Order: sequence, then structure tokens, then C-alpha cells
Amino acid sequence: MSKFLIFETNKKTIIMNKNVAILATNGFEESELVSPKKALEDAGATVHIVSPEKGEIKAWKDGNWSNSYKVDKHISEVSVNDYNALMLPGGVINPDKLRTDKASVDFIKAFFEHKKPVSAICHGPQSLIEADVVKGRKMTSYHSIRKDLENAGAQWEDKEVVCDQGFVTSRTPDDLPAFNKKMIEELKEGKHDRQHA
Repeated sequence: MSKFLIFETNKKTIIMNKNVAILATNGFEESELVSPKKALEDAGATVHIVSPEKGEIKAWKDGNWSNSYKVDKHISEVSVNDYNALMLPGGVINPDKLRTDKASVDFIKAFFEHKKPVSAICHGPQSLIEADVVKGRKMTSYHSIRKDLENAGAQWEDKEVVCDQGFVTSRTPDDLPAFNKKMIEELKEGKHDRQHA
């Protein structure tokens, strides 16, 4: 079993030997992938963009298509055992596509089953409904999917970041500083016994 090295430097958490999957497809909100990825990498984590698409996926920004980003691993090439945590960016198109892809839904659910940290922002939690992992969980999201989450059994709160036993959610790109900080804290803590599917 690999050992993790975690230390503090200038109040910044540095995490070594931890792997994080960012699950996304075409239409993800650009800032909601780029900002968390940079924060995780700055903390020393290895981050892979995992997707049901091969090659590259295209971002969405300000109501238009934006840059393309290299896919590190196709969903068929990965397992929950390869990663210590999962991060789900939003965007209206991205989670809607992911929730119709069985391999992606199964991958999401596995992180909850293995009690590993999961973070999702904005519309990202939509795919969690399909994975059937939000019932009874405290969380937030973009306001337009609040009812969807509540109907699936979530306890929705209007806060910049909500953390429930290794499960971190935020509302919009404006919340990214708080989201990134809490996501890294939960990665540092590792598995949570009360994290569940």
C-alpha cells in the first residue's frame, strides 16, 4: 500500500502521492475544471481528466464553446482503485451527458461505495442523482437543479460550500476558492467512514 506524505507550508496544504480523477466530457464549465485541477496540482496531487470521450474534450465559457483539453484516461481504462478522490465540474451540457453514460455513473457510485472523497460544483451534482448517491446527504448546487436534488432526497443548502463526510459541493464559479480549499482538506483526510452510496 502506498504511503501519503502530507505537510503544511505557509498555511498551504501539500499532498504527495495522491491521485484525483476529474470526470468530464464535452460542455464542462471551463473554470470549474481548470481552477480545481490547478489547486490540486499545486498541492502536489496527480490529477487525471477522465472521460467517456477519447482524445480531447471541449470546454464551455460565457455561453460559447472554448478551449479543448486533453483526456488523460478513457473511462474504460480506469477504476476507483486508481484514485483517492473524484471531482465533478459543472456546465449544463457536461453532467447531462455523463448521467446517460453507464460507465461514468458506475465510476461515480464506486467512490461513494469505497468511502472516498467526492467533490462536485454547480450543475455537476446532476450526475450524482443518476448514481443514486444524494439521498439524505447535505449538499448545494446551482439553484436551478435544487428541486431535482431535493426530489432525489438531498438536503439542499444555499451556501458557498457544503461538506458532508467527504462529500463537497458548491454553487457557482464564484465559490471556487472555498470549494478548492475544502476539496483539498477532504483529500488530505482521506476515506470517511460515513461517506456512503
